[in-house]
Amino acid sequence: MYSPDIIGHQAIRQRLLARLQEGRIRGSLLFTGPEGIGKRRVVLELAQRELCFRRTACGQCEGCRLFAGDDLPFELPNLLRITPEGKAGVIRIDQIREGLDSSNQPRFSRGVIEWAALAPAMGCHRWILVEEAHRLNESSGNILLKTLEEPPPDTHFILVTHRPEALLQTIRSRCERIPFAPLAPRDAWSVAQRKGWTDQDHDRWIALGEGSLRFLDEGAYRRAEAQVEAWLALMAGRSFAESAPLLLPEKDSTLAQGEQLRQPLEMLLRLLADLARMRAGEPPTLAPWQEELEVLATQSRNLRPPQEAALQALRHLPRNLSPEPLLREVALALVS
Repeated sequence: MYSPDIIGHQAIRQRLLARLQEGRIRGSLLFTGPEGIGKRRVVLELAQRELCFRRTACGQCEGCRLFAGDDLPFELPNLLRITPEGKAGVIRIDQIREGLDSSNQPRFSRGVIEWAALAPAMGCHRWILVEEAHRLNESSGNILLKTLEEPPPDTHFILVTHRPEALLQTIRSRCERIPFAPLAPRDAWSVAQRKGWTDQDHDRWIALGEGSLRFLDEGAYRRAEAQVEAWLALMAGRSFAESAPLLLPEKDSTLAQGEQLRQPLEMLLRLLADLARMRAGEPPTLAPWQEELEVLATQSRNLRPPQEAALQALRHLPRNLSPEPLLREVALALVS
């Protein structure tokens, strides 16, 4: 009864299916939990099962093939996907109202609200998936509010985010929250092995991912690995000029600058938390770097200033500040 391509979250998937079959699923849901753990894929399973010829999301029939591959259409007979657009990486008001992409070319023929009001295909619900819902700006979020409060019959909005605190409080209050936990390490690694990862990367891949699949892409993994090394080097006395290239955003990346900066800042917070753990006699979460962390943990470094600087920098990211001065200020707090 479940897609063979999804690993983990079995209890949530069973509960959602039972509620759907009994007609008890809410019109607006908010899927929360760490980034890259499969929340979006669980939404797709709900829609895929309805188009599957066997009604099981078997992954083999013509209905399931609509959902196959990484280049998933934005509109399917029973599914509409809303994703962030443009270099700024936001969900804009015209995506909700008019259904246009960043080049003002029709991506789907109607705006979200009109699409939601259409009658669903026979035997189906209408599913509207809002990916990275924390990227709704205030205007687009406010337009969506009324429909979230009273969705049309057999229409379900599912907002997916790893940062629910960044959503408008009025949006959070109109959705039933479904919290997802990280994947078990063995489950995450089994997916990685399918993608060609080998045992030589196991320990670091597991430690960096924290039960997620964020680093299935080797480029993303290597960048995260390099960021850990850069912060450790800065704490050990290397100059900011030497380490900065590994921490600064890549100019040709499709990711917004703020999102690129978020990862190294959050990685620094993980390292600082591990230093505090080791001073308390506990093992670090980034165990593959334990030897370097042990040396740093014996130093009389005050961990509070860099923690506060990193948190402050994260709060300032939406203002699109210049990345190098922002990171330089955090680096100075490491050695002050």
